Amino acid sequence: MIKKFLFSSLVTLCSLTALNAQIKTKETNKLADPDNLASQYFSQVMGVAVDATSNVKLYKFIYEWIGTPYRFGGNTQKGIDCSAFTKAIYDKVFNTTLLRNSRDIFSMVDPLPKDELKEGDLVFFKIKSKSITHIGIYLGDNRFAHASSSRGVVISNLNEPYYSRFFYKGGRILESGKKDLIEE
Repeated sequence: MIKKFLFSSLVTLCSLTALNAQIKTKETNKLADPDNLASQYFSQVMGVAVDATSNVKLYKFIYEWIGTPYRFGGNTQKGIDCSAFTKAIYDKVFNTTLLRNSRDIFSMVDPLPKDELKEGDLVFFKIKSKSITHIGIYLGDNRFAHASSSRGVVISNLNEPYYSRFFYKGGRILESGKKDLIEE
């Protein structure tokens, strides 16, 4: 009877030890996963929730451009404007060609309200104008990346009074627009 008890206790102990080892291995693998580490890093640097940072390529691209000065008509890291920055992101990250200016890009999207935006969607602004004058790319948590005329490439919050006042609409690139561009 004692042998059976000791044997069953030993089997239970071994099972629990093995289960604990599996759990630790999964936790270690999750922490060691480079994409998970990158998501955590970009989440902290850019102020976006870690669960909103699913596209590491997008965040890496933006990170490399942060601080680039604004230059109207520019399209290099010596100086870039908002539409060229957005166009470069879509070209390099999403393999999609956009038109050159914010008004033309707006014609390629399905308009969305602010509360339906997802990572990678576009945000459009009418700044002191009746037409669209500014564009950025939505990151999540009301944050968006853009080339600001006063601060260069930065990450801003849609809830900041300035951007909240001039926000026009969000937009998601239409599938038909993607196909048309690929065929051209």
